[in-house]
Amino acid sequence: MAALVSPAKVVLLAVHLAAHGDLTSLAALAAREATVLRKELLLRILLTHLPETVPSNAYVGFLEKLRDDQLTADLQAELDISPVESLSEEQASRRVTKLHLLKLALPDAPTQGENDPITLFLFHRAYRVDEEAGMLPQLPDLLLPFIDHSPAIRAWAASTILPLLRRNFEYYPHHATPYTLLDFQRLPDPAALEYLLSQTSLDDSDGNSIGRDLRGMVAPWLHNEARWRQHVEVGSDTSNEGSKAQSCPAWEKLLEWILLQSTSSWRTAAAVIEQWNGPQDIELLSGIPLQYPESRQRFVEDSYTRAAIAATYLINESTLEALEGAYRMASKISAKLNEDLPYSLRDAVSGLSDFVFLPGTFPRGAKLTAFMRNDLLEETNPLTAPNPVATRFLVFLIISAFLSARLGVPCTIRKAGDLAMLKDQREQKGEILKLIRSIASHGANHNDEHWVRARNDLLWLHSWGVPGSDHAGGATHGIFGAVSKEFIETEFLKTLLANTRYTLAKRLYEDDSNENLSIETIQDVVYQSALHAFDNASNPNRTRGGLKKCDDTINALPRTMSSAMHLKKRVEALLKAAHALSDYRLVLRQGEPFSPVVLRVHSDPISIIDRVLEQNPRAYTRLQEFSETGFNMMRAGLLSRSEGPASIASSENQFDDMAMVEKRIVAMCVEAALRENDFETAYSYVMSRLGTSTAHETADEWSWSAALKAGQYTRTEASQQPTHLGTASGNLEIRHLEHRLDCLATALRIAPQSQLQEILKTFRRCEEQLDSAIQEEAAKEAAWDAVGDVADLPGAFDTPQPPRVYPPRNSTASAAARHTEEAPMSLFDLSRATARAAQKNFTALSSLQVMGQDKSNDQEVVAEQDQQRVRKRDQLRDAATETLVSGVGWLIGANVQRGRPEAS
Repeated sequence: MAALVSPAKVVLLAVHLAAHGDLTSLAALAAREATVLRKELLLRILLTHLPETVPSNAYVGFLEKLRDDQLTADLQAELDISPVESLSEEQASRRVTKLHLLKLALPDAPTQGENDPITLFLFHRAYRVDEEAGMLPQLPDLLLPFIDHSPAIRAWAASTILPLLRRNFEYYPHHATPYTLLDFQRLPDPAALEYLLSQTSLDDSDGNSIGRDLRGMVAPWLHNEARWRQHVEVGSDTSNEGSKAQSCPAWEKLLEWILLQSTSSWRTAAAVIEQWNGPQDIELLSGIPLQYPESRQRFVEDSYTRAAIAATYLINESTLEALEGAYRMASKISAKLNEDLPYSLRDAVSGLSDFVFLPGTFPRGAKLTAFMRNDLLEETNPLTAPNPVATRFLVFLIISAFLSARLGVPCTIRKAGDLAMLKDQREQKGEILKLIRSIASHGANHNDEHWVRARNDLLWLHSWGVPGSDHAGGATHGIFGAVSKEFIETEFLKTLLANTRYTLAKRLYEDDSNENLSIETIQDVVYQSALHAFDNASNPNRTRGGLKKCDDTINALPRTMSSAMHLKKRVEALLKAAHALSDYRLVLRQGEPFSPVVLRVHSDPISIIDRVLEQNPRAYTRLQEFSETGFNMMRAGLLSRSEGPASIASSENQFDDMAMVEKRIVAMCVEAALRENDFETAYSYVMSRLGTSTAHETADEWSWSAALKAGQYTRTEASQQPTHLGTASGNLEIRHLEHRLDCLATALRIAPQSQLQEILKTFRRCEEQLDSAIQEEAAKEAAWDAVGDVADLPGAFDTPQPPRVYPPRNSTASAAARHTEEAPMSLFDLSRATARAAQKNFTALSSLQVMGQDKSNDQEVVAEQDQQRVRKRDQLRDAATETLVSGVGWLIGANVQRGRPEAS
């Protein structure tokens, strides 16, 4: 090719060759005309006229030679100049002035002050390729050969082009946005980071997209020096690089994003920590070496570790799966700090004995709980400090929360931290009781080993494995450290007994030589557990349900309870009392059947027997059974309401108490018999059970009242007939009145003085009725005698019988007829009779016996009977008034000394 005389034509030919992508000819032209086509001019021609669709590898070689000034030309080769050959010099000059070549410099290019034309060209060319042709994937081929040529290109390619390229073309090609390279570069850091992570999730098939995105997009994007600032700390040596504080809003934004994932999706947060080791964990294109300065490297590692710990604290789920994810996060953090942990959380809890918290290795105090929620990324936060102490404390909280959740009570890491640091005893006790209830509810279908493991978990939660620690020593760091170990053991023993785990309870708390609880505590727990079973029973039969459980419980630890027989006897008496009521119909409230707990809560349990008598016909005939039931109520402490360890059997007043209980029950049975018109039984109880009382015995409000009611009972057609007459009158009415007088006499003996007047009035009325009945009976006897000889009766034989003397039909009535001149006694007469009876013995009532049995001489029999007959009324009066002489002489004016023999 002939030399081109005109420089203008050289320029125009270079433009022509560039526009047609003929870079070989352009290289030859540039080599021949180096004085005209200088490097900058040539690059501007390429930038302006080389089509952006030309593949990068088509002209990278040309650029490398141009950079190295190695463009050569074959002088023998012909160069086609036809495109400009026909132009005149003037035409060529005019066209050159109209070329308007682009400048290499670009305001948005991160050239960092470099004026190298190759660097400027590459920046500008990359923007145009992306903007004009949308061929962003071509840029690595363009820029990689020049990575070592310019640090600005290296940093820009890694921190801008590579993240955007992977985001839009490699990782999420179906979710690309119309951001150009320049648009993305102009985004504020928070917006750029949000855009890069906008599609990051766990939805990919292999579950590793989060680590891939952070490693391939975010980590390179952070390697942009423009995003980092250094601040020299006050008073530090500026020559020391480590003294310069690092800050990067983009990095801080990423850490905040990680914390946000913890609160919304623990899986995402766990994946971040598990799959990514921080900004130094980066995936670049081959040939792009990047490395943080040492000071920045240490800063990002510490801040990332702090963020990982903080993210673990912020996990607000308490499922086993979430806590296992938290443990993997803590394990990863510990590995970065050269702390070895078991592979999985389940492996860790299977060897709890190896996890012992070192007392004094961590600050204590309630104010630390605020650091679990606020200022998590601040360097002043001790909970998130990047050191083994903080991570070990976190691991213990995670294990504590996991154990709680596994036992059935969900617990977040922060809640475990609150329990451990606030040390609120009331709150800790509440959580312990929740756990024990959950253990019981889930342990019904498990063997004893399940219970043993649950107990070990509780004890580890108390002290975090520190042997022999207790809250009194102030060294317990466990989440239940404010509660004594005795409390945990006590509640666990209660639960074992409540769930009928008697063999295990005996093994742990009686056979174990470690003395987990004091014998006094165990005895009290067994006793209270037995009472609890009793209170929850629905059937009073001791062979079933709750009462059987009560019986089994009190006998579960025989050796331990051998020194607390008073408690065992108390429960036994309670069981007997309840069981005795199981054979009867008993409803205390309408629609509510009797339950054993009523015995313990009733203000007057003896009154329950009265309800039994009301609801069960003829139950009053089982007096002895009810008396024993009342004694058992007393032995069980139901009457004294004493729950102390002393046994009622040791009371000095035991026999007096038993007598009082018996009198009350007898009185109830008397009243029940009267309600059912069984006067004979009532009379029998009064005379045999109440009639033996004396005026000197302790007064009660039931005996005299029952005797009075029996004495007031009026015989009706519904009254039950006596089964035998014995020595009593054959006249049922007279017999009934005589028995009433007996009852009233008994009432007079045992009644308080305030009631005597009323009883005496009743006694007088009954006496009058008896006199009337006797006179009526005597009249009937006289009429009978007047009828005549037996021979006059129809059917009598004609042969006369030898005369015989027949005793009267009713000797009492006949004798009374011969003394009818005595009128009913007034109160004054009664007082005089009382004085006369002062010398007599009360046993005069027992002198009423059947008269002589020898009937060989009927006349003698009659005479003897006449001599011994005394009005029954007089005998009763004497008996009733004898003991009144000293007690109520003031009332009736009796002379106590009259009629007594003088002292010898």
